[in-house]
Amino acid sequence: MNFGHIIALAIKEFLALLRDKRSRIVIIIPPVVQLLLFSFAATYDLNNVPIAVYNQDTGSLSRDLISRLEGSPNFQIIKTVSHEVEIAPLIDNKDVLLVLNIGPRFSANMLSGINTPVQLVLDGRNSNTAMTAMNYLRTILLDFNGEWIKQQGQAGPKTVLEIRNRYNENLQSRWFIVPGIVGLLTLVVTLLVTALSVAREREAGTFDQLLVTPIRPVEILIGKAIPGILIGLLESTVIIILMVVLFKIPLRGDIGALYLGIVLFLLSATGVGLMISSISVTQQQAILGAFLFLVPAVILSGFSTPIANMPEVVQWLTYLDPLRYFLIIVRGVFLEGDSYGLLFNQYWPMLIISIVTLAFSGWLFRHRMY
Repeated sequence: MNFGHIIALAIKEFLALLRDKRSRIVIIIPPVVQLLLFSFAATYDLNNVPIAVYNQDTGSLSRDLISRLEGSPNFQIIKTVSHEVEIAPLIDNKDVLLVLNIGPRFSANMLSGINTPVQLVLDGRNSNTAMTAMNYLRTILLDFNGEWIKQQGQAGPKTVLEIRNRYNENLQSRWFIVPGIVGLLTLVVTLLVTALSVAREREAGTFDQLLVTPIRPVEILIGKAIPGILIGLLESTVIIILMVVLFKIPLRGDIGALYLGIVLFLLSATGVGLMISSISVTQQQAILGAFLFLVPAVILSGFSTPIANMPEVVQWLTYLDPLRYFLIIVRGVFLEGDSYGLLFNQYWPMLIISIVTLAFSGWLFRHRMY
């Protein structure tokens, strides 16, 4: 194997990518923009949720409860209801997510020691959002009840629930989502760069010229794989720096363990990309093939939905997805402080996927040269 030929071909690939204005834009700008958009937009947290209050009570305790809602960053009272008939239109028109209905004897019943329910009217069309808002409101009511019991000098419950959140102390969904974006964007960039490499040569008519050179097929394949791997390493490094500096996500584990996972992930993504490129005649076919792989890869990776919630047959399919293993690695290193030993079971499946996809892409490349 002539390493000089491989290096020369890799340099040629880099020059072809950098010479094309569209390729430069695809490689540099979209990943950074997507990181910022996904990180700020894709969140399970609720802030400034529009709500309405129907307060039929004139006592001070109801005003105290409402002031707690006003002071919460999760809620924004945009409407004070005067009549019960106003509640349904607010929910129907999606003006508010919920309406809190405080009865006329709320303060009097509280002062008399009588259990005093308050009605919560929720927009259940988005059940996840409704459940999250309900839990926020339940927390506010529990704090309100706790302070009321303390002020009255009554004995509280003997068992006190103390909540401790491990790995994500403040339950910020961004800590879960942003590490996953490292794998997502790295996969997109690497897959597109490698998938377009051979297809670009065929479409431009320079593939035949490449075949008459003294470069062997395996050397051509390796030379075309190197730019995708190096660009993927650069992209992932930039995203990791932004995660730590901009989003303040703690990097608790071994950076070497993280980069070993990145390299194995890039090898597997490069193998898939070269397979797509080997069977594609035009760049349009290569792009369609890349996205044909990307969509199920993201869905099956556990990026947004837990793999354990998927049907058993689908769970078996996830073992073929390299993104599944890489997400465990990046989240484990960032949030749990994992090192090499704890991540070994994620390394070897990606290594096998890399060997199989690279070998198969080499076979496809040799059989479709002519």
